[in-house]
Amino acid sequence: MKADLPRREPEIQRFWKEMDIYRRVLDKNRGRPSFILHDGPPYANGDIHLGTALNKILKDIIVKYKSMRGYFCPYVPGWDCHGQPIEHEVEKRLGEDRGKLDVMEVRKRCREYALHFVERQSSQFQRLGVRGDFENPYLTLRPAYEAVNIRVLGELARRGLVYRSRKPIHWCPRCMTALAEAELEYREKTSPSIYVRFPLLDPVPGHEGREAAVVIWTTTPWTLPANVAVALHPEMEYVLLEAGGSVLLVGEPLLEGALRDMGLEEYRELGRLPGKRLEGLKARHPWRERPSLLVVSEFVTTEQGTGAVHIAPGHGEEDYQVGLEYGLPMPMPVDDRGRFTSEAPEFEGLYIDDANPRITADLRKRGLLLGEGELSHPYPHCWRCKGPVIFRATPQWFVGVDREYEGSTLRKRCLEAVEGVKWIPGWNIRRMVGMLESRPDWCISRQRAWGVPIPAFYCLNCGRELMTPETLRKAEELLASEGSDAWFLREAEEILGPGFRCPECGGTEWRKETDILDVWFESGVSHEAVLLQWEDHYWPCDMYLEGSDQHRGWFQTSLLTAVGTRGEPPYRSVLTHGFVVDGEGRKMSKSLGNVISPLEICDRLGADILRLWVAAADYTVDIPASGEIFDRLVEAYRRIRNTLRFLLGNLYDFRPGEDDVPPGEMEELDRWVLSRLQRLVSRCTQAMDSYQLHVLFHSLHNFCAVDLSALYLDMRKDCLYTFAAGSRARRSAQTALYRLLRAITLLMAPVLCHTAEEVWQAMRAEGDPESVQLADWPEVDEGLQDPALEDVFEGLLRLREQVTKAIEEKRGTKELGTSLEAMVRLTLPRSWEEVVEPRKDLLPTLFIVSHVEVRYGSGEEIKVEVERAPGRRCSRCWNYRPSVGSDSAHPEICDRCLPVVKAAEG
Repeated sequence: MKADLPRREPEIQRFWKEMDIYRRVLDKNRGRPSFILHDGPPYANGDIHLGTALNKILKDIIVKYKSMRGYFCPYVPGWDCHGQPIEHEVEKRLGEDRGKLDVMEVRKRCREYALHFVERQSSQFQRLGVRGDFENPYLTLRPAYEAVNIRVLGELARRGLVYRSRKPIHWCPRCMTALAEAELEYREKTSPSIYVRFPLLDPVPGHEGREAAVVIWTTTPWTLPANVAVALHPEMEYVLLEAGGSVLLVGEPLLEGALRDMGLEEYRELGRLPGKRLEGLKARHPWRERPSLLVVSEFVTTEQGTGAVHIAPGHGEEDYQVGLEYGLPMPMPVDDRGRFTSEAPEFEGLYIDDANPRITADLRKRGLLLGEGELSHPYPHCWRCKGPVIFRATPQWFVGVDREYEGSTLRKRCLEAVEGVKWIPGWNIRRMVGMLESRPDWCISRQRAWGVPIPAFYCLNCGRELMTPETLRKAEELLASEGSDAWFLREAEEILGPGFRCPECGGTEWRKETDILDVWFESGVSHEAVLLQWEDHYWPCDMYLEGSDQHRGWFQTSLLTAVGTRGEPPYRSVLTHGFVVDGEGRKMSKSLGNVISPLEICDRLGADILRLWVAAADYTVDIPASGEIFDRLVEAYRRIRNTLRFLLGNLYDFRPGEDDVPPGEMEELDRWVLSRLQRLVSRCTQAMDSYQLHVLFHSLHNFCAVDLSALYLDMRKDCLYTFAAGSRARRSAQTALYRLLRAITLLMAPVLCHTAEEVWQAMRAEGDPESVQLADWPEVDEGLQDPALEDVFEGLLRLREQVTKAIEEKRGTKELGTSLEAMVRLTLPRSWEEVVEPRKDLLPTLFIVSHVEVRYGSGEEIKVEVERAPGRRCSRCWNYRPSVGSDSAHPEICDRCLPVVKAAEG
């Protein structure tokens, strides 16, 4: 067994492919209980990275383990083939030509791009040793899958959950599309921080003779042109004060900080009023003729600002809700590209970030600016272009999570449903519940070309939107037979059929919706498209397994679509893993130069090293990766592999089934190690059943490095190398070695699948499966469990530690070279006699010395004396014995080796 993984692994993978290992494993377990791990679809966009490798290997280890346990485990990989990431990459490649192509040409190129990377990533995942139905994956661009989107949308619409509305959503002005919460990345952003006074048009109650102004604080000056109100907390005390020649209203809990920021050191308090006393007053807008209404709302906090929040219903969710409550207008002076329109003539044509300083300067000129500075804070950014997003009101399609249907809401049903799911690790249920409790309605429309269309129609006569069970059925049938391209190629009247009339005005002319479905909706219906349509699958599946960010992504969108259509979650359990970081805990990025390619690891070290990295890590937290970490894993792998090489090398003349020694007749040392092996099998099985892969790795590694290499194998070399080939003692040791080799190979097979296959092919006996992947997971053999014997050896090994320490002291003073030069005299308490006396002949083997003498004293002290062993060294076994030289024909051989040598000579 030569460690040459980069060369050997592709050969082993070709062996698996030629034998169609995926089908063979399925056929072996067909008819047995199933375990379905449903694959979350990665984007068909670029080569795989360390995070996707981690995810796929983790899934593969679990599926392989379950298969070895006898479960029927079909695993269908999938790819997300639509959406902005792919369209964005295609547009980047087109450069200046992107605006010259029509929608069908853009879609054609997106399809080619996606399919190219499906094939590329498929090959890369298989290079990692991942087993699955790669010949028949699920792709979200296939017509049958696309049609499922419309079916699920129709079910949600039938329950009254789908609606169209003009409300603020996260909007990327560079990509010019709406974004869902799952498409946001929060990063630090430095924003302007300004205090602005809004002069009141109405007198403050009780202070009618004074002209006052309410002070607002904002970090988004560009939203001020859309202001329609100022929100106060109904119970907060607001201080009316005189400072700097102005009469101002500021919330009492924030007064000192706000005045300090505004540079107002002295003030005179004139009175105090609760926010609810100020409700209904009007303030002057900085630029518009319309007044700003003072309103009250519980969302106003005392964390920052002045206790007075400027309200622009088109630029914020809370602002929008306040606008609905008070019937406020919703001006939107910012266009799709983030530039001001003629609704804000003072700043028309300016991009919002460029407008901020202009707005601040204009407020100063008008005498309305009271203070300015900067604030660094977490801010949502677009996941694709990485730029900051804005809140902007546009007409969009939504799934309402708080709309009543059948006596409850989608939010409440989902919160109830997650209680019945097994979350791994268990604390993740709190994360899921928190995100469900705080999530807004789901914006499912995107202003892009590459995706599944939202099948809505608009009457050209009266403007009514149309999405009915009948129109949805027509759209579903169209996509199922011709794919989503048909929506863009056919006219509305072709899809609806001749003479289709508007139920509102009777009109017969229509335009189609141009928006597409959120790509998270597409992946969110995979449970419906795969679990209910793929052979040998069922709904709900047993497990979803993805990164922890999917609590707001795929886990949640799958839950919403499943509960909204079927009333239950699509998964019985959800396992989440952390993110890959570098050795210092930093996110991997090209700019930091800390990116590690999984494909380079495969080419340099081998996929099994990458798989070992996955198994060795505690995936419940972020997983570090660095050159140093992989170097340590190479060393750990080498220890395991060297153990396997030793076991294999000493079984060259052992015939399983013929040379085995029955357990009851085996040497005690061999029975001890096999009892220890049963503990290992039990511990590894429990670890895998609870998905604690790192426990499997550490248990297996420690057993190879400590129990075997440092103890048992070291002690057994003398027997294996020098005893007669067919002697009972040597066959006993080989029987133990064979059982050890078989069990360790099977235990490591889900993780080190290539190495396990290599060992299996070298050791496979008649009647064994053709591949290790067709073998069963080892079971604990109760007949080999011997706790009493383990207790005995635990004491003997403690004694061995004292002997080893004494020998090392002699070696340190150069009195001894190797331990075999030593003779050991033990003085033991009488309590040891029952354990040691029957095993006196075993002690030299345990201590790896040439001779041991034992005496029993009356005290409790253990005394170890070490001196040079008498006699000469046997050139065959290297033990020092007085008998060496007693046979003139073999003057360098001891009396123990002599019969073996003579038998060999015939």
